[in-house]
Amino acid sequence: MRLLFNLIKAALSRSKTQVIILMTMLLQAAKFVGAGLSTMGLAGAGVGIGMVFASLVLGISRNPSMKDEMFRMAILGFALTEAIALFALMIVFLILFAV
Repeated sequence: MRLLFNLIKAALSRSKTQVIILMTMLLQAAKFVGAGLSTMGLAGAGVGIGMVFASLVLGISRNPSMKDEMFRMAILGFALTEAIALFALMIVFLILFAV
């Protein structure tokens, strides 16, 4: 809030062109910060995929006869977790290039 107040105060003493440039720079900085924060979803998806396959290895070591069924479930879990990562990546690209 204080940053916005200081920006408005500085804008009153500058020309219209300088104010437009300042606002454009502020918008660009906000886009980069938002895109950087959105990439945290990719890290979460990486952890989720690791947990899916760690559970698969643990399950197969406990019950090798269920290997095929557990592998199918692990692939389904991988696909759903990867879909979340793709959604996060899509949001990053939307923030950077569409807004």
